[in-house]
Amino acid sequence: MNYLSMQSPTGPLTLFEEDGKIIVVTWGRTGGGTETPLLLEAKNQMAEYFTGERQSFDLPLNTQGTDFQQAVWRQMLAIPYGETKTYGDLAKALKSAARAIGGACGNNPIPIIIPCHRVMGANGKLTGFSGGEGIVTKQALLQLESLVKHGTKENKQQTEFKF
Repeated sequence: MNYLSMQSPTGPLTLFEEDGKIIVVTWGRTGGGTETPLLLEAKNQMAEYFTGERQSFDLPLNTQGTDFQQAVWRQMLAIPYGETKTYGDLAKALKSAARAIGGACGNNPIPIIIPCHRVMGANGKLTGFSGGEGIVTKQALLQLESLVKHGTKENKQQTEFKF
């Protein structure tokens, strides 16, 4: 398995590749690593995302999970940049329970690229996030997308991420 670490506004990230596909994105830095063409492209796309230049990712992914988790992750991929859905919205679409959706979100192996940060609690309440610094990281990702989507990209450069 190949991996490559990078710095981001939400802290260090490590991207993992196996068989030509991204399999994991995790917070934290891992020593060493291998600069494969795919990992370099993933790092570039992540950097573009954090500068507001990219709103969707074009990378081959391989997620390992149950059929239900896979269905939830596909639903998350369909949430447009700068928008959110609630756990209840996804539960209704999948004829499931919000709590089960939350469990699948928490097991998302490729956060940011599979945008679990765009899933909110009832009435838009900011709840649960297993990456980085938890809800603070989720809030920062949503703030970044909101600033870019609403034409205030230049203000994003002045926004301090607090980690």
